[in-house]
Amino acid sequence: MFSLFYGLWKHVFSKTEFHVLILGIDKAGKTTLLEKVKSQYSNVEGLPPDRIVPTVGLNIGRVEVSNTKLVFWDLGGQPGLRSIWEKYYEEAHAVIYVVDAACPSKFEDSKLALERVLRHEDLQGAPLLVLANKQDLADAVTPEEVGRYLDLKKLDERAYTYLAVSAYDGLGIKESVNWLVDAMERSKRTEILRVRAGVANSSS
Repeated sequence: MFSLFYGLWKHVFSKTEFHVLILGIDKAGKTTLLEKVKSQYSNVEGLPPDRIVPTVGLNIGRVEVSNTKLVFWDLGGQPGLRSIWEKYYEEAHAVIYVVDAACPSKFEDSKLALERVLRHEDLQGAPLLVLANKQDLADAVTPEEVGRYLDLKKLDERAYTYLAVSAYDGLGIKESVNWLVDAMERSKRTEILRVRAGVANSSS
């Protein structure tokens, strides 16, 4: 009887925690996106866009979605800061890669940076969510156009998709988070990280 009630308690009250990297080159809108996520999923109002400054180093945000805790690691996208990205790969369950869909002149730099991310063995199998941001601007291209340009191939069986968002007005934010949670729950990488965490806890 105890085990039955404990199982029900664990199902209802325990929460899965996922670590999500938010990457992209500078001025793609990563920090604005994180602030909008925080404002939509918590009682804390995020910073208004005109008060957000580029991330230098690491910016952390935490939200809860249903029975899931999401910890977002927003990393600076300036060329000199991209070398620190890989320090966070090993513990990441998934990657959000933000693209400024209204600035095609930066697509090549964005593509090269993403290719380096995906080649790293510490991110093998991590679900990838590519967000075509700034859809509130008239000249923003569609997620399909971003996808054709990035031309992702052979992603070692990882789940990935392209979605349209506006970090400014919130368009597509909840749809993106829902896809991400579902992808992480189904991901083999999640199982690997759970096993790794279990081994670490048992040996400590």
